[in-house]
Amino acid sequence: MNKITETIRRLGIVPVIKIDDSEQALPLAKALEAGGLPLAEVTFRTSAAAQAIRNITAGCPNMLVGAGTVTTTEQVDAAMEAGAAFLVSPGFNGRIVRYCIERGISIFPGTCTPGEMEQAMELGLDTVKFFPAEAAGGTAFLKAVGGPYPNLRFMPTGGINPENIAAYLKIKSVVACGGSWMVPPDRISAKDFETITRLAAEAVDLVRRCRKEGGLK
Repeated sequence: MNKITETIRRLGIVPVIKIDDSEQALPLAKALEAGGLPLAEVTFRTSAAAQAIRNITAGCPNMLVGAGTVTTTEQVDAAMEAGAAFLVSPGFNGRIVRYCIERGISIFPGTCTPGEMEQAMELGLDTVKFFPAEAAGGTAFLKAVGGPYPNLRFMPTGGINPENIAAYLKIKSVVACGGSWMVPPDRISAKDFETITRLAAEAVDLVRRCRKEGGLK
């Protein structure tokens, strides 16, 4: 497990952020840090993504920032130029994965079938995104693939919320869960960063309690 994956594992949850105004990125990052969650996946769903990553990395040097929803090599280049420490893709695209590996870029590609998982392992990856988690079979699916793929680790994303995250975190193969409930777009747009700090702190406490109850560190 590399340093980036270990940091993600330690925090247990990855805030998945869709941001429309890059000027809101830095106060958003500071709000997450204040809540004890110095981690963010800024998705390339808007044109503001690259500048948002650039603003966060410049203003919050202790924050681990990744780029999500990366679907082209051009986005890979833009994210890395902006300062992203890791990349996340919604699906498994072998060309993009190989492009990242050849350049020493940490990538967590999306997978939702055993075939995609085997392709990831064939390329030397040991941690992948499981997406869309709830729609693709949820915890039952992850427990089922844990038998044939005991060394593969997962970051479930898609439909994860405070009500079901505990069931995911109790699975030993789960490194962390991706979620967006602590960074709701309407609170970002309203510049209500105090609420985001509170939601982040609640998420951190929830992960801690879930792991304690599951006997995990």
